[in-house]
Amino acid sequence: MVVQHNMQAMNANRMLNITTGAQSKSTEKLSSGYRINRAADDAAGLTISEKMRKQIRGLDQASTNAQDGVSSVQTAEGALTEVHSMLQRMNELAVQASNGTNADSDRQAIQDEIDQLTTEIDRVAETTKFNEIYLLKGDNSSTKNVYMNGHDAGIKGTLTDGAKKATFTMDTLKASDKVTIAGKEYTIGSTKADAEALLDKANAAVDAAGKKADVEIDGTKYTITFNAAGNTIADAAGNTVTDLAALKAKVAAGSKVSYDGNSLTVMNDGNGAVAADGVDDDDSSIISKTVAEQKIVAELTAANNVGTVEEKASVTNDGDANGKTTYTINKGYATVADTLSFNLHVGADADMTNKITVDIDTMNSANLGIKGLNVTDATGTAATYAVDAISDAIAKVSSQRSALGAVQNRLEHTIDNLDNIVENTTTAESRIRDTDMAEEMVEYSKNNILAQAGQSMLAQANQSTQGVLSLLQ
Repeated sequence: MVVQHNMQAMNANRMLNITTGAQSKSTEKLSSGYRINRAADDAAGLTISEKMRKQIRGLDQASTNAQDGVSSVQTAEGALTEVHSMLQRMNELAVQASNGTNADSDRQAIQDEIDQLTTEIDRVAETTKFNEIYLLKGDNSSTKNVYMNGHDAGIKGTLTDGAKKATFTMDTLKASDKVTIAGKEYTIGSTKADAEALLDKANAAVDAAGKKADVEIDGTKYTITFNAAGNTIADAAGNTVTDLAALKAKVAAGSKVSYDGNSLTVMNDGNGAVAADGVDDDDSSIISKTVAEQKIVAELTAANNVGTVEEKASVTNDGDANGKTTYTINKGYATVADTLSFNLHVGADADMTNKITVDIDTMNSANLGIKGLNVTDATGTAATYAVDAISDAIAKVSSQRSALGAVQNRLEHTIDNLDNIVENTTTAESRIRDTDMAEEMVEYSKNNILAQAGQSMLAQANQSTQGVLSLLQ
């Protein structure tokens, strides 16, 4: 029997300390709700959990980023809704101004409203912003040239539009052809040279085999017969014409010459006090091919200059080939701010594929091609050309709105995907980090019972050495 070392008490105390430590950990887990409160609880589990927490918090913020992106896109698209409405009204006004029943004062009133709408479109582009970012005025750090779309001025033909040039091709105009230019129908008049060329064609058609050519000049018929020394020409009464030159001399202003189904009437141009100008002196709707082509160039130029600012359009006649006449349109342009481009970061990692780019063009009148729109000419032709320009502007706004709508739909899917990943990753992290309360309560209850038993055993062990005192009695 010893008193210096009470091994029962030491053992009971050691076990009680172990139980108390375990009980303390259970209490910490139950009170915090976490299975891992320090690295010592589960070193590997802590590493995995923190890695997951980084992803979860990053994805949560990415979802917020995407939601902010949706809001910015909705802001821009909402503003463009009003721009669309204004353009539709401008189209309505331009169509109204195109009507020939309008007086000058009427067109001026229409012009005043168009000017106000154009100014408002510019104001919307200048002031629409989200979180102090201007959405519709472009990137002012750089500029670009916006070329206007090519137009055919309503002339019958084929327009091929390119980036900086357009090509307009039409059937080559011939005598007696009809062509509509700026809403007016013209007839291509014949010159004396055209009529003489038709006589040359008839003269060349006769041959030694007996083929003859019948021509008619101002109602008189002539027959050209082959003659080696020079073809013989005689009228229906048998009167002989000296030669081809003499036959041509019968052609004058207003003469009608026919051969092989072709009939030409020589223009009466410059035979009186009025100088020759390619327009029939008696009928202004009859014009020469040269004048018609000049008018076509002028109208193509006017139609393609609508909306140009820094550089005007120009048109050149490239000439006739294979029965076609080609006009090259050097397109004009307006210089505007470059496209606004910003990235939405929608991922937890620094991967560039986590960037969604939003591009928004400048939506002012210059970029839309309606700056300086004018409908006040006397004929309504300018208003007609304005209708095409406004149509192009509507298409451009529609394209931008469609692009923004596509981005918004994509972002909504992105948000749904991010939220799904966050939910599933949080579930996985919870299994690692969170306390299983039911299991831990069982552990806590066990340790609580063991602690009470340990305390009781320690008290009993401390009493075991009291027997030494009985030896002193």
